[in-house]
Amino acid sequence: MAHHSANRIPDHLSMWQRVREYAVPPSMIENATARRAAGDWAGACAAARIDVDLDLRAVRHRHGTEIARRLRADLRRLAPDLLRWHMPRIAPDGLLRPGLTVALASYRNPGAAPVHLVVRTPPARADAGQRMSLTLWDGSAHGHHPHPHPHPDRRFRLDLHRHLWDAGRSGELALRCGGFGTPADGPWAAGRWAAEAELLLRAEGLPRGPFTVRLGARNRAVLELVAPDDSHAPTVRPLPGALPPQVVAALPVLPEAAARVLPDVELLRAGLVPPGRLHPLVAAALGTPGAAPDTGPVPESGDPHRVECRGEVHRIALRDGVLTAVDHDPAQLRREDLLVALGGPPLPCLRAIDAVHRSPEALPAVRERLRHGDVTGALAVVEGLLGPGAVLRDGPLRDELEAAVRRRVEHGLFRSGLMGEHPATTGRRPRLDRRTPLLVRRKRANRSRPRSGLHT
Repeated sequence: MAHHSANRIPDHLSMWQRVREYAVPPSMIENATARRAAGDWAGACAAARIDVDLDLRAVRHRHGTEIARRLRADLRRLAPDLLRWHMPRIAPDGLLRPGLTVALASYRNPGAAPVHLVVRTPPARADAGQRMSLTLWDGSAHGHHPHPHPHPDRRFRLDLHRHLWDAGRSGELALRCGGFGTPADGPWAAGRWAAEAELLLRAEGLPRGPFTVRLGARNRAVLELVAPDDSHAPTVRPLPGALPPQVVAALPVLPEAAARVLPDVELLRAGLVPPGRLHPLVAAALGTPGAAPDTGPVPESGDPHRVECRGEVHRIALRDGVLTAVDHDPAQLRREDLLVALGGPPLPCLRAIDAVHRSPEALPAVRERLRHGDVTGALAVVEGLLGPGAVLRDGPLRDELEAAVRRRVEHGLFRSGLMGEHPATTGRRPRLDRRTPLLVRRKRANRSRPRSGLHT
């Protein structure tokens, strides 16, 4: 009988471990922090791969001087690298949750509708580079660029959790992360739910009462915030009795950042990430400062490759910016290249060099960096292995780099509004007529009745 290891890493922690290693590289944190310290909030956003789709002069003209002043103050406090660190992500790769609009702050003039500072992630079909965009949303339009979900998401909101993006309030993390000093039930920060629900209901202008916590795709806890009077701390209890589904759907939703324990706390407890790999603001807030994180993905120099060639152990190393068989003289290598061109078998050293060019051992690290948008880090790994003068050959490595380029083009088309809308985002279904294929008409006819799975 097979035995399961007691030390198996939970899937969600394995995902967050990769996210912490690749999604926000130390170079991004360093550059964004330097620009923010210099007062260049737009430069900090650029360093964190966040596109700015707002103009302060236009905001002042449309919404008034007071909102423009408050917005400017928030932008100066924004730590875009910290925001990227805490953005919602999806399994299994830990990429940014696509097609999301997250509220960071709200501004209101008397008698006017609120204006929201939001950050948006592109849809999955245009997520190359894992870029985000910062803009204002007042409910009147999609903004500068089309987006599948322009309305701020109720479940993923950070306007009640400024410590996750505001550098001046990052110290509040230890109190509100649901990990240190508060009871935790696995990944759920149940010990903080009462305090966080109080903040939520107050922000919604509602008295203490019912709210929901999303525990899964088809599982929602309906709870009630109660207290004998204002002098007693409120507590949470299950709502007595069942409510109709439409009523439950309309109740306030506890934000994901309040419902769950901070992933960094779980990673630290499990020993899956050293304190020095945390974001500096996170490490300082949790009181676990460590050594400065490694600032470069480039492997150490030396002769990492050794090959058995014609009864001897030969070295393969970087020489003059190119991976070379250093134990063969140049004249011999030229002759061997000519023999290979004529159909002869290559030397084991040359075969090893060819294999490293096509599919190096570091290919998974390159792939992860490209997936999370760290092109600079990926190219640094490639140059560290093959040298800056290397010419890529056909194979998995070249395929990964070319795919990254193609996907960056798709993201550019999305940003420019030239990418066609996905049918799911248009809100319209194509009309059926005589030109519609018979198979499609039959499928549409079979969907006339509602599916039970939609009623959750």
